[in-house]
Amino acid sequence: MTATTDERVKSVSGFRRAMIRPELGAICGTILVFVFFVLIAGDTGMFAAQGVMNWTLVSAQFAIIAVGACLLMIAGEFDLSVGSMIGFAGTVIAIVSVQWGWPVWIAIVCAFAVALAIGALNGWLVIRTGLPSFIVTLAFLYILRGLTIWLSILTTRQTIIGGVGEAAQGDWLAWLFGGKIFGSLFVWLADANLIATYDRGARSGQPIIDGIPMLIVWAIGLMIFAHVLLTRTRFGNWIYAAGGDAQAARYVGVPVDRVKILMFMFTAFCATVFATCQVMEFGSAAADRGLLKEFEAIICVVIGGALLTGGYGSVVGAALGALIFGVVQQGLFFAGAESSLFRVFLGTILILAVIMNTFIRRMITGER
Repeated sequence: MTATTDERVKSVSGFRRAMIRPELGAICGTILVFVFFVLIAGDTGMFAAQGVMNWTLVSAQFAIIAVGACLLMIAGEFDLSVGSMIGFAGTVIAIVSVQWGWPVWIAIVCAFAVALAIGALNGWLVIRTGLPSFIVTLAFLYILRGLTIWLSILTTRQTIIGGVGEAAQGDWLAWLFGGKIFGSLFVWLADANLIATYDRGARSGQPIIDGIPMLIVWAIGLMIFAHVLLTRTRFGNWIYAAGGDAQAARYVGVPVDRVKILMFMFTAFCATVFATCQVMEFGSAAADRGLLKEFEAIICVVIGGALLTGGYGSVVGAALGALIFGVVQQGLFFAGAESSLFRVFLGTILILAVIMNTFIRRMITGER
């Protein structure tokens, strides 16, 4: 008997499969960025242990919010309230712990509960009203920022609330956001002369890097969770389906509304993780924290290959987009360049990323 091939099954070459990978542009961009800064800042300490820690920490900050934005964008929606959520969640933690005197772990739980509720409300409004998520979340950008400033002034008569660091001393949940791990490993590396130590002051002889901040751990954990969710589970297929063609997905039984609401909640969760880590790092909350972070998160995702129309993207790509951000921001500092050039980079890389994504979409759909 002769085997027959279903005419609907089309053979795709390995080269074409590689070319339509969403993270292709981000991989190329990452290589180019590293080569560029090795050439212009390789002897400045940027790639020494302390320099690597600096740009890794900055990249992790971008990655935490980019992960949530990535899944939401693949589901076909945007959340422009992410930046305001960061400031709002941090202020909730500070007010509950410092002004009300509650344990910090309760303050953190309250911040997450409120943030998840607001994320659910964002998603519910988008679904029930049929309004674009751009409009709904833009409204919440202003609502949350205004509430943050009002609550700060109402409780402390200022927009910065300090004292969180002291209140968090010995708090078990606070350590999960503001602590460090592998401290003994870095002591051993310093004793073996593999990393630098302080040569003067009260910390003389101690390693310059005393551990890996939990912010980096959270970034790695969220990236792994989101990647597995997106690529190894049925819910991940639902996310792609909800963003690709929501009506067709409903016809085959995908709970599109529930998927989108959960993605809004996950974005709010990621923003609150960022806010909590930031509050624990600085020991205070400020009403202006998170300014413009929503756009930086979206740019990371776009650099990573996600389509603005939804249904296509990758967590790996978003993570590489965050890495590019962190390396460039710190690389310009090490190279002694004007810091405002970072904004020039943002605009340039966004245009290039959209052009690349459009090219990939045309390859996939066969459009001209």
